[in-house]
Amino acid sequence: MRNDVLLRIATLDSVQPIALRELNGVLGKLLSGTDSIKKPRMGGVRATAEILNFMPSALEANIIENFTQYDEEIAQKIMDEMFVFDDLLKVDDQGIQLLLREIQSDSLITALKGAKEELRTKIFKNMSQRAAEGLREDLESKGPVRVSEVEAEQKKILKTLRQLADDGRIALGGSGADGFV
Repeated sequence: MRNDVLLRIATLDSVQPIALRELNGVLGKLLSGTDSIKKPRMGGVRATAEILNFMPSALEANIIENFTQYDEEIAQKIMDEMFVFDDLLKVDDQGIQLLLREIQSDSLITALKGAKEELRTKIFKNMSQRAAEGLREDLESKGPVRVSEVEAEQKKILKTLRQLADDGRIALGGSGADGFV
C-alpha cells in the first residue's frame, strides 16, 4: 500500500476543479461562510522526494524500484529531487571530509563550477589550507564548463555520498537515520 500511496503523491499535479468546488462548499459551511480557500499544489515529484528522504535506504530503494517499473521518467525525477548538490551544506564537516577522500579532484573541480559560494566555502574549510588553495586555483583556471558536465559530476558525487550513507559512514540530514547522542 505504501508504494501505491507514494506513487499517487508523485503523479498528483493538481486537484480536479469540481472536487475543489465540492470541498469548498463543505468547508464553507463548516467554517461559517469563509469562502476564501486557496488551492495549494498538492503531491508531485518534490513532495514524494521529501517523503522518501525520511525513509531508511532499503525501503527507499524498494519504492524507487517500484516507481521505475511503473514510470522510469517519474522515478528519475524523484531521484533528482531527493538530494541535490546544494544539500551538501547539510552534511556535517566530518562527513564532508570523508566524502572528499572518496572522490576525484577533477570531478570535484567540475562539480564546484556550478556550486554556490557558500558550498564552495564549506568544501574549502574541510580541506587543508594547501589543498584548498590548489583547488581554488584549479577552479579559476578551468574555464567554462557545460552545464550538463557539471550536473553529471554533481550526480556522481551525490551517488558516492548516498553509498557512504548506505554503508553507515555518513549521516545525511533527513535520511530517516537515528541521530547520535
